[in-house]
Amino acid sequence: MEKYNVVFTKSSVKELDEIPPKDAKRIFKRISDLAANPRPMGCEKLSARPLYRIRQGDYRIIYFINDSSRVVDIIKIGHRREIYRL
Repeated sequence: MEKYNVVFTKSSVKELDEIPPKDAKRIFKRISDLAANPRPMGCEKLSARPLYRIRQGDYRIIYFINDSSRVVDIIKIGHRREIYRL
């Protein structure tokens, strides 16, 4: 099966930099796994938007999947209490 390319927005890179290193390492591993399976167990499609969400501890990763070009676009990374304030 062909892998997906994972692309970060500038803002998501900045958000990842602000997360404590121990948590950031786990989040980055979780994001890397999206290349092989962009819809892993536990991912949820967000209502009213073509976006998906996965959890990693207290953090949430919001992303967009483009199946035709095989790209996973990381939109937002943040703590669960702040993430949905788009």
